[in-house]
Amino acid sequence: MRALRDRYPWHGGLDPSPLPCDDELRMVEGTDAPLRNISTGNRDSKYLSFPWVVTLLSSVLITTIIVDVLGNLLVIVSVFRNRKLRKAGGRVNFDLMYDVLMNAEDRAKQNTSELKLQAVMKGPSHLGSPPPVGLRKTVNSRRIACNAFVVSLAIADLLVAIYPYPLVLTAIFHDRWIAGDIHCQISGFLMGLSVIGSIFNITGIAINRYCYICHSLKYDKLFSNKNTVCYVVLVWALTILAIVPNWFVESLQYDPRVYSCTFAQSVSSLYTITVVVVHFILPIGIVTYCYLRIWILVIQVRKRVKPDSRPKIKPHDFRNFLTMFVVFVLFAVCWAPLNLIGLAVAIHPRLGQAIPEWLFTASYFMAYFNSCLNGVIYGVLNHNFRTEYKRIVLAIFKFNC
Repeated sequence: MRALRDRYPWHGGLDPSPLPCDDELRMVEGTDAPLRNISTGNRDSKYLSFPWVVTLLSSVLITTIIVDVLGNLLVIVSVFRNRKLRKAGGRVNFDLMYDVLMNAEDRAKQNTSELKLQAVMKGPSHLGSPPPVGLRKTVNSRRIACNAFVVSLAIADLLVAIYPYPLVLTAIFHDRWIAGDIHCQISGFLMGLSVIGSIFNITGIAINRYCYICHSLKYDKLFSNKNTVCYVVLVWALTILAIVPNWFVESLQYDPRVYSCTFAQSVSSLYTITVVVVHFILPIGIVTYCYLRIWILVIQVRKRVKPDSRPKIKPHDFRNFLTMFVVFVLFAVCWAPLNLIGLAVAIHPRLGQAIPEWLFTASYFMAYFNSCLNGVIYGVLNHNFRTEYKRIVLAIFKFNC
């Protein structure tokens, strides 16, 4: 690829002249399938020739792979090892609602949603004796519902780190795709499976939170353990269903600008718009609605409660409550540039000529980097995760010693 650029240099950001027929189709090494190039803008030969670009991209990807694998493995192991994480899903400390349940008679006029919100916001210092057995069973059943989505989200992030990213890293080092067309298709499929699976799992968690806070009377029926497992299976079934059309439109192609086999935004404008809307804008809209409704209810409850009995939000509990919201925000921030670029080019193809290649590449690797953030977020914002991380690391060191 580099030799081809040297042989046919591009000047002044203008489109290159047609290449000779023997160079027009560059074949994927190890296969007879043509390597299709994707373009949404001008190529900048100066940008591509800088040695620091390859160093930067490879460094970002290596860091992403390492943190992704270690972080998400820690998340999965922590959830199964730690009782609090296993029952609470590592998000909201539902043990705090015991006090509200024990004093429910004093708050009989308040609706169930308000009681739950106060429980979330109250500090653990008010906890008394355990609730009655019947109430304890209800609470426990509600605790288990969320952790399946947490583990599912971690698995989605792991998918890209164990197969597609190493192949991308190899392509960066060789300045071309050397793995063959079959691996190109598998890599593109797993990459799409990961990103769509991530946003669908984030959507599932947001809906879970919304139902628990805003529709608590129906929550036990909607999110029983059996139903939750079915929801997780449904998430992955919808994810696979969303990926399948890419094979029919042949949109999984190698893009030399990002050294990746990925979704080709230039295959069909209508298809690109559909992908961005269904895979990004619609889930983001659903999650935003869920969290807005939750926070609106939080504000309403705080205004209704008397000043002397108003629950206090302690830093630890507040961070636990916000953990999943931060995961959602970072996902949206990391993936928004790439999706907005694709949407803009699909609606107005001429805009593609104005998009610098460095911006397109940066948007891709920014999206790639998101897969390693969730495990870090849990460790920073959630005390239970942070404690379990330390226990696992210490156990590993003791075992090796």
